[in-house]
Parts: sequence; structure tokens; C-alpha cells
Amino acid sequence: MTTVALDTGVGPLLRSWREQRRISQLELALRADSSSRHISFIETGRSRPSEEMVLRLAEHLEIPVRERNALLVVAGYAPRYAHTPLDDPAMGALREGVERLLEGYEPYPALVLDGRYDVVAANRAVAMLLDGVAEHLLVPPLNVMRITLHPEGLAPRIRNLRAWRADLLAQMRRQIALARSVQLRELYEEVAAYPLPEGDGSPEDEGGGDASLPFALPMLIEHGGHVLSFVSSIATFNTPMDVTVAELAIETFLPADRDTADLLRSLTA
Repeated sequence: MTTVALDTGVGPLLRSWREQRRISQLELALRADSSSRHISFIETGRSRPSEEMVLRLAEHLEIPVRERNALLVVAGYAPRYAHTPLDDPAMGALREGVERLLEGYEPYPALVLDGRYDVVAANRAVAMLLDGVAEHLLVPPLNVMRITLHPEGLAPRIRNLRAWRADLLAQMRRQIALARSVQLRELYEEVAAYPLPEGDGSPEDEGGGDASLPFALPMLIEHGGHVLSFVSSIATFNTPMDVTVAELAIETFLPADRDTADLLRSLTA
């Protein structure tokens, strides 16, 4: 994934991350067990940080693993984190565990996404929801944002599209701010420009006013003459040591009402 380099040299790059996180030099120094003077010297290029210091500052600035490798290279050190393809034999245990998780979640939809919102794996319940999606959107790699928001994708079937769309775009903006990815920015600009389906009259807050669901915004989607209601949950891996693993996310869709749960069980049976 291509990222944005705001300046050359590790000092300016660290400063840009610190300013983006809205942390003062003093606060960062306290977190990293250093001094504001030393942080200032690093940011201005007067002092070359050790490899340990680069990693320590990156940890406290919550810099993504991929960007930590980039910082190390700019500082003159070797990348610390591997970037192993998911189909590599070394990832066998991870793949098996994820596949079991997806199967175990059936009959409810669950899928695995990478850092570009491309679908890496999915269970059978997800395939069921893709009925009617235009073929050009189902050409690998499937991108969940395109499939969901495109006028020929799921968008015409989502009852509370305006509210769900606003939530997805806000999620993408947060991810862009975290990763500063050119590819994510381009994807955001593409899907944000998709027109809403003709005749979409759903208010901005539709789907969020259900008194029985005060805890999360559900996605209300039509399927086979029924309206299914789902609440989305996203899980990531703790303390990832590989770029690929760091960028994986497991999204699951929990039935938000008994009718949806019963219907999914009957369809699977």
C-alpha cells in the first residue's frame, strides 16, 4: 500500500506523525522515557535516533506497522516487520484459524478484509447477500466498499443507505488519517462520488431510530422479500509482527433482531 511522504528524513516524518496525533514534544518525551530536548533534536535532524528510539516513538505515536518499516529505512536501518503473503506456507496456521472462525460464524455473514478493504476470505452467508450485485463488481479482488456503495451493488437494497453510507465513509476517513495511504484516499474519493440510487428517500438518521437498538447503527438490507437487520463488528489482531497480519480485519454481522436470525438459519438449512 503506497503511503504519503510529507518530507524527507526520519525527523520531519516523526514530527508530522506527532502533529497529526496532536501530541506535544513534552508529552511524547514523557511517554517514550526521553526528554523534549532530545525529541526536538530528532525532529530537526540535529540528532540521529537509534533503531530502538525510532520503534519506541512509533509505538507511542500508534504508527501502523507498515509505516514503522518505512521510518526505519529512512533512518538508515533495516525493516523490522516482515510482509508475508497470506498464501505463504508460513501463514498456514493463521489461514486455518481464520477459516474455522468464518465457518463457525455461519449462518451469519463474516469476512476478512485487508488494508484496502479487499475481501480476503468470506463464508457462505456473505455469498448469499451478493445476489443481484453486478458482475463487474464481483471480479477479484472484491472490494467491500465498492460492492456496498455502488449503485449496481448492495446500495439499492440497503433501506437506511444514507446513514450506513455516512458511517462507512467516516470509517474510511479515520483509516486514512491513521495510515495516510494514497490508495485508500483514491478509493474514498471514488466511492464517495457514487450517486445515491434514484428514489432513495431514506433520511440521514433512518435505521438509527429503532428504540430496540440504541447501542449501534444496524444495516437494513432487503433480501428475498425480507428486510434483514445486522450490526457490524470488526476485530483485528493484537500486537501484530507482520505487515499482512497488521492490516487484516475480520468483520462479522450479528443479527439485530430475531426475525433476521431465524431467516438466516432457515436459508442455511
